[in-house]
Amino acid sequence: MLVFYALEAIVIWLGILSLRSGLNFAAYVRRQAARPLPDFTPFAAVIAPCRGLENGLRDNLAALFAQNYPAYEIVFVTDRADDPSLSVVEEIIKSENNSERVSARVVIAGEAVDCGQKVHNLRVAVSKVDPRCAVLVFVDTDARPQPGWLQSLVAPLANKKIGAATGYRWFIPVDSGLASHLRSVWNASIASALGEREDKNFCWGGSTAIRKSTFDKLQIEERWRGTVSDDFTMTRVLQEAKLPIHFVPACLVASLDDCNFKELLEFTNRQLKITRVYAAHLWKPVLMGSLLFCAVLFGGLTLVVARAILHLPYAMPLAGLFLIYVLGSAKAYLRLKAVAIPLRSYQRQLAKSLPVHLLLWPLASALYLCNAAAAACSRRIKWRGITYELKSATEAVIISRE
Repeated sequence: MLVFYALEAIVIWLGILSLRSGLNFAAYVRRQAARPLPDFTPFAAVIAPCRGLENGLRDNLAALFAQNYPAYEIVFVTDRADDPSLSVVEEIIKSENNSERVSARVVIAGEAVDCGQKVHNLRVAVSKVDPRCAVLVFVDTDARPQPGWLQSLVAPLANKKIGAATGYRWFIPVDSGLASHLRSVWNASIASALGEREDKNFCWGGSTAIRKSTFDKLQIEERWRGTVSDDFTMTRVLQEAKLPIHFVPACLVASLDDCNFKELLEFTNRQLKITRVYAAHLWKPVLMGSLLFCAVLFGGLTLVVARAILHLPYAMPLAGLFLIYVLGSAKAYLRLKAVAIPLRSYQRQLAKSLPVHLLLWPLASALYLCNAAAAACSRRIKWRGITYELKSATEAVIISRE
C-alpha cells in the first residue's frame, strides 16, 4: 500500500501541474482573442494536398474560398489526375473561383519516390506558387477553417523574428459514435499543449503559415526529402534555427468527421509512430506517463474493489483516485471552454460534447498507452491508402499503395 500511495501521490502532483497548464492555455486563448490583428496581409499561397474523398470535403474546400483576405491563391495538389478528390475540387473551383481576390488551380505532382506522398505533393506545389507569393500557407482538406482563419494565421508573421504561425485541429463528431468522441478527447490533449511558449510550440501541417523567404532560406523543401512528416520536420528545422513558432488560437480549425474503432486505432497509432521516429523525446514521456497513470488509476480501482470485498479500509486510496479524476476533468472543462472562443460557430456541438470530455479522458490516457506501446513495436504506418515503413527521420520506404 505504501508503494501505491507513493505512486498515487506522483500522479496527483502531475495532475496539478497539468491543471495549471490548462489554466495557462485558457488564459492565453482569451488574451489572444482580445488582441487586435496587425495590418499584414501580403499575397499568400494556400497549398491544400488532396488524396481521396472524405466527409464534408466540398464544404471544407468552399471554406478556403470564403476567407476575409485581400489577395491569395489556392493550390490544390494531388499525385494522380484520376484521384477521386479532383472531381470535387474542379466543381468547387468552377462554382467559387469568380473573385478577383482569390484564384485557384490544380497541380498534379506524380507519385512519390523518396518521401511520403503528402510531402512530395507539398514540395512540387511550393515550386509552382505564384511569383508574388510572400507567405506559404499549408492546410489539410479535412479541416474547415472559419472566414478569419487566413488573416489570423498570416498576421503574426508581421514580426520577422517569428519563424512560423500555426493552428491545430479540433475533432467534432457528426454522428456521435463512441470511437469518434474518444478520438476528439484523445486529440484535445495535444491541442492544449500549444500556448505562449513559442520555443515549445510545434507546427501542425493542417494549419501553418511561414514566410516564403524563411522557407527558402532554411531550405525546408530540401529538408523534406526522405521524410513522411512535413510538420515535425519543419518544426525541427525552425528549432535548429532558433526561430519561434507562434500558436494562433483563432486558427483552431474544426474537423467534422466520424470514425469507427479500427480507424481510431489506425489514426492514433500512426500519430505516435510518427512521433517516435521524428520526436522520440516526446514519445518517451507519453509512454512512461500513460503507463504510470493507467497503473495507478485502473490498478487502484481494482485495489479498491478487492479491499472492499475483503472488508479492508479503502477510503484513502479511493479519495486519491477521485482527486485524480477531478483534476483531469477540471482540465478538460477548462480546455473545452477555451476552444469555444475561437470555435464559436460550433458552440452547440461543443456544449453537447462536454460530458464526453469529462468522462472519457481516462480512456484517452489508456489509448495513449496502447499507441505508445504500438510505436515501440512497429514503424509501419498506413496513411491515405499508402503503407510506409519509417526507417528513420530522413528515410521512408513505400511498401504498398491502394
